[in-house]
Amino acid sequence: MTEVLRTLYPEIEPYASGHLDVGDGHSIYWERVGTPGAKPAVFLHGGPGGTFSPKHRRLFDPSLYDVILFDQRGCGKSTPHADLNANTTWHLVADIERLREMAGVETWQVFGGSWGSTLALAYAETHPEHVSELVLRGIYTLTKAELDWYYQFGVSEMFPDKWERFVAPIPPEERHEMMLAYNRRLTGPDRMIALEAAQAWSIWEGETITLMPEPSTSGKFEEAEFAYAFARIENHFFVNAGWLEEGQLLRDASRLKDIPGVIVQGRYDMPCPAKYAWQLHKSWPKAEFHLIEGAGHAYSEPGILDRLIRATDTFAGKTA
Repeated sequence: MTEVLRTLYPEIEPYASGHLDVGDGHSIYWERVGTPGAKPAVFLHGGPGGTFSPKHRRLFDPSLYDVILFDQRGCGKSTPHADLNANTTWHLVADIERLREMAGVETWQVFGGSWGSTLALAYAETHPEHVSELVLRGIYTLTKAELDWYYQFGVSEMFPDKWERFVAPIPPEERHEMMLAYNRRLTGPDRMIALEAAQAWSIWEGETITLMPEPSTSGKFEEAEFAYAFARIENHFFVNAGWLEEGQLLRDASRLKDIPGVIVQGRYDMPCPAKYAWQLHKSWPKAEFHLIEGAGHAYSEPGILDRLIRATDTFAGKTA
């Protein structure tokens, strides 16, 4: 008998929301969904530079969880929009701690995919005592090899048509350093040039994260306001290698040794090659590892979504 794949829980509205002043001129938008006082969790969106969506609220059984979702600095409803000042991995790790203290919990489940997995690892390796479990998808350890694979040579071979559009705003003489070339345009004084670059950068990602074309996923990456923040912030983080030492997240994976976890990885994930999820699995034996066949990068792909919801159910003590 074929096992039925799990899907999102029904639509749900937050029971509380607001802005938290985290200093440096930044105010981050947050929401809480589920049952007040139930199992605490925090959702970390991707990008960097992305935002969370109403669908992300539905990854958790609302009768069993009390979940905080938030827009990271400069993203979504957080202000100031697309701001790069005091916006680094370690500022975001500190923001997660501020949210935990605001929630009044000692430990919580940390859920993150793609860049969210990077941030979740950075947070858990810094504050392992405050993490009850980790649920990670599309592992990204932000090494030079991973950045080069996506923005220099690698995925370009899989999507030559989309790569051609990605490189179009950059003159041939600058294409040997695509991230830096984009950085000059995204942070330059000409708003029109910045917007053109932002949309090209954003669309490249939106069209390469699913195994098959999926307009409902890629469409938002074309929107000018979203693309401007997404591209500026993501590029800012990546040209600075996330303010991480090369290989730091895998090097320090031993700090996760007492934390239960689940790693969910699409076999054909283009932005985040499965090699790095496999390496994390080897360095963190306490985590379950699920390599999903016939799947790319996006959390919405059926096999990936099924495993993520099974993970949150299991950690809340729910049986099939």
